[in-house]
Amino acid sequence: MTRFVLICGFFAAQAGYGQLWKLSPEELTRMTAKTNFERFPDGRPKVPDSLLDRLRTMNIAIEDMVGATRAAGFDSQYEGNNWKVLNPQKKLVGRAFTVQFMPARPDLTEMLDVRGRLRNQTALDMLGPNDVVVVDLFGKKAGGTFVGDKLAYYVWKTTGTGMVIDGSMFYLSNIEKTGMPAFYRNTHPSSLTGATLTGINIPVQIGDVTVIPGDVVFGDRDAVFFIPPHLVEGIVKSFESTEARFEWIKKKFDEKKYKSSEIYGRPKDPALIKDMEDYVKSKQGAAKQ
Repeated sequence: MTRFVLICGFFAAQAGYGQLWKLSPEELTRMTAKTNFERFPDGRPKVPDSLLDRLRTMNIAIEDMVGATRAAGFDSQYEGNNWKVLNPQKKLVGRAFTVQFMPARPDLTEMLDVRGRLRNQTALDMLGPNDVVVVDLFGKKAGGTFVGDKLAYYVWKTTGTGMVIDGSMFYLSNIEKTGMPAFYRNTHPSSLTGATLTGINIPVQIGDVTVIPGDVVFGDRDAVFFIPPHLVEGIVKSFESTEARFEWIKKKFDEKKYKSSEIYGRPKDPALIKDMEDYVKSKQGAAKQ
């Protein structure tokens, strides 16, 4: 599998992160220039918590988002290939914090100056609320265990979200008890070996998707979807309008006064059209409060 490696700069050695590949804040800002949201110091777009909360609570599904992303030219945001899902009854929603590993080899390890110093906790200690750690561990099973139950608990308490790990986890029964949702490829009773941490908050490949730091991660029981930050608000607002129309339709059906053709689709009666539009506006207004 071809790995996506972008060599755009280095962490300063004095910061204690060795020579990991990374994007500078300016480069990441240019890469995500279509979004006008506030940014983290590292340049990641900070999609507002209020939008993330609306995604968590509304009855939206990945199927409701695909059209909007494709219309904007983003055809490959859906990843549903061979995932195991922990606590699938819960949505996974948050901002992508990307971590890249590559198969270990001595010359790469020496060049990156990571032996004995850089590991999974280097990235975990940088997480914050509403981050979703998205880990490219190239599908590694044995030795590809990004976290066990203790570090998973740290992720859960630090972020309040969950994880996407193209690799392994272990002590799954203990992690499941936390209620944290997670996508992972495998479980294996081994520690993380044979992999070198090569990048933090750079573009990574997760299955068929290129994930950019700051993308909004949306996972349900079947798949995970990565939303470009500048499209999130439009998706939320559009679905709120659609959901309100569906609610209005059901309420009218409950009244048992109308045929389906009078209500479903675009009503022809001007009074019904106004009633529907007023209902949609009232629901949208409530959502903003």
